[in-house]
Amino acid sequence: MSPFLMTRTLPEHATEADLRADVLHGLTRTPKALPPKWFYDARGSELFEEITRLPEYYPTRAEREILLARAPEIADATGARTLVELGSGSSEKTRHLIEALPGLHSYVPVDVSESALTRAAEALLADHPGLSVHALIADFTRGLALPGTPGPRLAAFLGGTIGNLLPAERTAFLKSVRSLLSPGDALLLGTDLVKDEATLVAAYDDARGVTAAFNKNVLAVMNRELDADFEPDDFDHVARWDREQEWIEMRLRARTALTVKIRELDLVVHFEAGEEMRTEVSAKFRQEGVRAELAGAGLALTQWWTDEAGRFALSLATAV
Repeated sequence: MSPFLMTRTLPEHATEADLRADVLHGLTRTPKALPPKWFYDARGSELFEEITRLPEYYPTRAEREILLARAPEIADATGARTLVELGSGSSEKTRHLIEALPGLHSYVPVDVSESALTRAAEALLADHPGLSVHALIADFTRGLALPGTPGPRLAAFLGGTIGNLLPAERTAFLKSVRSLLSPGDALLLGTDLVKDEATLVAAYDDARGVTAAFNKNVLAVMNRELDADFEPDDFDHVARWDREQEWIEMRLRARTALTVKIRELDLVVHFEAGEEMRTEVSAKFRQEGVRAELAGAGLALTQWWTDEAGRFALSLATAV
């Protein structure tokens, strides 16, 4: 069996320090806001997997449809010998790419979760014993140093996750990805597309309330990790389409005036009745906007594929 290596570039206690910093900054500003990465403890990850199977939540199915149909074209266009996946998680969708890349030598999954990386690598190697896997425990938004693997390289950032970054963060992220690539290497990017408001809002406010539970899970994370005393029932889940910014915002709205203690930070946070705390931005894209953002980072859009319904896109861009 080919080797499985794992390298930690994320400091041992970086996640704890980041949570403390984000909560201190986000809950003392106006309006209050937290980054969406804090949804994803073990329970949050389970809830998100459930969300991807909901009838209202189309992005996962739409992206899988494109990958199944276009993986051979992606392989032909890139000739990749190394596949780097940013925010790899379970690596489930990436299997379609791995199976379509006949000359693939190395897979480099990047994630903050050591357990997720280990499980994914074990499952992949069971099916692809000739594949070399070098996992990185890292935060892809902080810049990366990749292992010495053969080119051409294909970096993949799937799931529409780029939409969770604000515009300035997207610019910095795309430039950091470009810095990892040599001329002729490529980026495969998943983006959810602008569409009618009803479809978008339903995807983030499902009838069963799974997304509401996922949103409120950030409160459970703060309670557990920072000895806070949030009561989830004190907040309502809100999903709103911002037409000007062309993004969905998820928020938690206080039902009444309340006070929360976050003991690990020695912080007391006041909420007015109806006050909202933003927990996620999920930007939606148009082809011309994606092309411009890629070009600004030194990446040239060469292929654009959508699912049959035109809801979601995969774009292939080469480093120039």
